[in-house]
Amino acid sequence: MRKVWNHSFCCLCIVLGAIYADTQTATSTVDAAAALATPKPENLSDLGGDAALRLGTGDLIEVSVYNVPELNTKTRVGGAGDIYLPLVDYVHVAGLTINEAEAAIEKRLDQGGFVKNPHVHLFVDEYTSAGASVLGEVARPGVYPVLGEQRLFDIISAAGGFTDKAGKNVTVTHRDKEPIVVPISRNLAEHPDSNIAIAPGDTINVSHADIVYVVGDVLRPSGFLMQSGHLSVLQAIALAGGTNSTAKLSGARIVHKGPTGLSETPVPLKKLLQAKADDVELQPNDILFVPTSARKFLEGRTAEAAIQMATAAALISVR
Repeated sequence: MRKVWNHSFCCLCIVLGAIYADTQTATSTVDAAAALATPKPENLSDLGGDAALRLGTGDLIEVSVYNVPELNTKTRVGGAGDIYLPLVDYVHVAGLTINEAEAAIEKRLDQGGFVKNPHVHLFVDEYTSAGASVLGEVARPGVYPVLGEQRLFDIISAAGGFTDKAGKNVTVTHRDKEPIVVPISRNLAEHPDSNIAIAPGDTINVSHADIVYVVGDVLRPSGFLMQSGHLSVLQAIALAGGTNSTAKLSGARIVHKGPTGLSETPVPLKKLLQAKADDVELQPNDILFVPTSARKFLEGRTAEAAIQMATAAALISVR
């Protein structure tokens, strides 16, 4: 009786095991079928992030084929928009999203009979074609990637910010569009509307600040940057360290180069320094000239000579 019961129990275990195995097989089959039936997104923008960007010339990409490591490679998109892959030769990927490029490579592998039902993964190391060129007065000019939503100040920040010679304007050139000139400031809060959106392929050119020149009888003759876009006569004189004691304040003038040639404008510098006249705005590339007073110069030389003679006489009397 015990033997019969044991035999029945063993049979029952075998039947239950077979039923469980069939159930697992069926479940796996259903899961696999569901996985195959799940549509692959046509565009990676459906997944969010930066994957919706399209490949272009110069992009450096890594291509890997699942379970076939011999076909894994790193390549750069050529000038014709193609990449070279083992076995399948050249594949055109320029203008395609990552998903579209993966599908194109999978199709070539499958149709060529190289890999049955291949699964290709593509990773972009460098989005050269998806970058913006930053030129002009920034710390590190170059090409910077524009991944996701990027704005002007984000890209300028990535380029190290403005230099001391940066002007008051930035020119942004979009593809196939007219350039846009936006005002900037050291205090970005002054022009929040200047923080425009930047797209791949844009060119950002930070202008050089305009210069005015102060020459003549001043302490430090030089050229000075109009960083804020404005510079007055008094401000320029202050940057030059002020006038010397021999300067002819009544003879100061601005030399301006216009479309018709050079012109001069008298500047009442003495009255400006005495706050008896309104300050005068300078234009880019203006030259503020402060002449030397011959009378003051001679008086200075005479006084200098008198001092030297008095010093010599004192030395002689001591001896």
